[in-house]
Amino acid sequence: MGKSIKVKASEDRLITPCGLILAGALLVKTALGGIVDKLGKTVDATHKNASCVMAYIGLLCQGKTSYEDVREMQEDPEFHCQALHIESIPSAETMRQRLDEIAPEICDTNIVMQQSAALLREAGISPTPVFTGHVPIDVDVSVHDNSKTKKEGVGWTYKKVDGYSPIYAYIGEEGYVCNVKLRSGTSHSQCEGTVEYLADTLRMARGITDGKLLVRMDSGNDSIDNIKLFVKEGADYVIKRNLRQESLVEWEINAMKHGKKTQPRDGKVVYTGSIFRDRVGVKEPLRIVFRVTKRTMLANGQFLITPEIEVDTWWTSLDISEEEVIRLYCDHATSEQFHSEMKTDIGLERFPSGKFKTNAVILQLAALAFNTLRIMGQTALSFGEKITRHDVQRLRIKTVITRFMFIAGRIITHARQTFLTLGRSNIWRDIFGRMYEAFSST
Repeated sequence: MGKSIKVKASEDRLITPCGLILAGALLVKTALGGIVDKLGKTVDATHKNASCVMAYIGLLCQGKTSYEDVREMQEDPEFHCQALHIESIPSAETMRQRLDEIAPEICDTNIVMQQSAALLREAGISPTPVFTGHVPIDVDVSVHDNSKTKKEGVGWTYKKVDGYSPIYAYIGEEGYVCNVKLRSGTSHSQCEGTVEYLADTLRMARGITDGKLLVRMDSGNDSIDNIKLFVKEGADYVIKRNLRQESLVEWEINAMKHGKKTQPRDGKVVYTGSIFRDRVGVKEPLRIVFRVTKRTMLANGQFLITPEIEVDTWWTSLDISEEEVIRLYCDHATSEQFHSEMKTDIGLERFPSGKFKTNAVILQLAALAFNTLRIMGQTALSFGEKITRHDVQRLRIKTVITRFMFIAGRIITHARQTFLTLGRSNIWRDIFGRMYEAFSST
């Protein structure tokens, strides 16, 4: 039996979330601090708006959303101020009150998402395109469950829970947040303001990349208004169609007439093809890609008394094969993983405030934190070292938090300089050092 370990206290400055220096090195590239300092009416020489906002982003980068968690920063305010490039660490009460005060102005100007786009640009991020050369923008609504609360804007969602229904737009195959907007739980996917949101998203995207844009959306956003916007702005699109009252039998007839027939197995026939339809407000006929599946027998050999007909159709502006269009849309499902990272890794399933506009700002700050962490993960992968067991295209946000945000170190102050020393037992210390050097030099 080995010797037992004895625990004792020391006066050494040991910091657990040393990764805050990485977050701070990236966040200082934005003008967000200077902008928010000009908002509101509070004159407080101790805690500026920037200190409250940046400290909260620091919490989000650790997967923490509660205002009370800022008390951990107050244990060593000097380090946290240096790491996040702020002047002071506010109390939980001050942070809550200040965010409530400046939230309406931030919502009206959308400055957080503008600065998030600026961060991606300043960090030299080039979102990865799909195989067609387009940079994808995946737009989707995701429900945040806030059941058993009386928060402003919480309502009965299509997921049959009380919560919010924010709309997200992710850019590139890495899934950087391009734009996000909090909406009440009762809002439909194509509610009032969606077209304006999409127009704003395209502007954000063009500030991030010069590549061709491809917007992918599901059937909740099957609207001619969206298509007219994309045609006007010169963006390509793949949108799942809502069949509404369209006859499945008629689609089967069309498929047999215009489609290509394949038989993956006995009792299953698939037709794929394209047709064109005129729509009011659009000069050229719009392309519809279809896939009609007819089953007379299940995969287990069970014959069906009545054949099953399954119809999937998509609006698209792309001039590529039907199989490639369907493949592009199937890749749109990856956005569900990004939603999961926002809700579970960042920890924003349930919002901390009772005020709608404050929660709207917190969602935007979480998007900025999300992009900050995504940049860290992609930068770590770009070094080419084997940091995962399998080859991956991106690191999950939770992995970035556990490996790089919560890397422990010792703070030493000597000759008017501050040093962070990392222990020999941490296998990520070399990559951490290279990341900080990269973020600080650009």
